[in-house]
Amino acid sequence: MSHTIEPIGIAHSCFKELFGIPRQPGLVKSARGWIEFYPPFDRAEAFNGLEGISHLWVTFLFHKSLHNKMSLTVRPPRKEGKRMGVFATRAPNRPNQIGQSVVELERIEERDGKITLHINGLDLIEGTPVIDIKPYVPYVDAISDAHGGFAHLAPEQRMQVNFSDEANQQIDTFKNQYPELRQLISDILQYDPRPIYVRKLANKKRFGFLLYDLDVRVEILDEGKVQVTGITLMIPGAEHTCSAP
Repeated sequence: MSHTIEPIGIAHSCFKELFGIPRQPGLVKSARGWIEFYPPFDRAEAFNGLEGISHLWVTFLFHKSLHNKMSLTVRPPRKEGKRMGVFATRAPNRPNQIGQSVVELERIEERDGKITLHINGLDLIEGTPVIDIKPYVPYVDAISDAHGGFAHLAPEQRMQVNFSDEANQQIDTFKNQYPELRQLISDILQYDPRPIYVRKLANKKRFGFLLYDLDVRVEILDEGKVQVTGITLMIPGAEHTCSAP
């Protein structure tokens, strides 16, 4: 039996590429975005009562993995390359490419009778198709004696993040538009977003990634230390100054 699922909306995110996206929702609370809904799901009546809700389950499609060949085993970053069954992980390459994340509902915006939800703590890339949202209900969704296997605890903060003088000046340039930019960059880098195999390569010390419309350039100084070397406005259609790993 087959079933067709149509998106009800689209997620807009500070993350414009896969590299740098937190591996779980809520790890980077300064990661912000919003959900835009398609008619007729954008009408205010569909959101009546949501103002009393603090967090949401967002069900979405891993649209960047739709053409990948699905594997029954994957290599979770926290297992240092060891293979595990796909159903024992939250790997994005899944049988039906469906994902689910808990995000904080920051505010509800209504304009011309249409609703937009502003969210934070997200782990979604720009343009993610949203197929459903539901309220997070603490008394059933937060299970105090649950066990998470190899990912029972939050990942350790692996990196000390510093900013060069140039990067500090550039952050000041963008502070009106992106007041939490420094915090966002620090929160992303402290968990070391590089894949395991890249961390082991001695010559891979410089890389870059996109946030909003900004190109963030980074250099690994030594074990456990990373420096943001520059932040520039990304020119549409241009390539990274430094490519992500």
